Amino acid sequence: QVDVTAMARLFGYVDVTDSGFIAAVLSIAFNPLFWNVVARWEHKTRALSRAFGSPHAACYCLGAVILMLNCVRSHCFTEAMKSQPKLEGLDYHWAYYSGLAILAVGTLFVISSFLALGFTGTFLGDYFGILMEAKVTRFPFSILDNPMYWGSTAIYLGWSLM
Repeated sequence: QVDVTAMARLFGYVDVTDSGFIAAVLSIAFNPLFWNVVARWEHKTRALSRAFGSPHAACYCLGAVILMLNCVRSHCFTEAMKSQPKLEGLDYHWAYYSGLAILAVGTLFVISSFLALGFTGTFLGDYFGILMEAKVTRFPFSILDNPMYWGSTAIYLGWSLM
């Protein structure tokens, strides 16, 4: 026997049939799949590097595409959040300010990761043969193994609470 009351309560707060929710889920799943497939294809074939004339130009182009896809993902996420039912327990100042604090910490991790890695370090330069001279160990990598992922997750969690 499985108790499904928790799932039934969850589905009372999440409308999985909403087109905005579906678009958000698809964009969240598509983005990492896309950039990993393209990066691995580039690593195997060097086709983008040849097409753009250099690995740096190809990496910057892929980085720009990834940034645009992230804008689409953020827009879909925001629209899905607007259309979903709201938990009454989150309709308080403490929830808003907690979300804001979590979002701020996430933003700190994402921006400091980007500054530590640079553009090509952030946007899969290693797949283009653009390697860093040494492993990055300064903040935020000194306290987390994957600060960009944790930071992005914190941003979306904070945004959701807000």
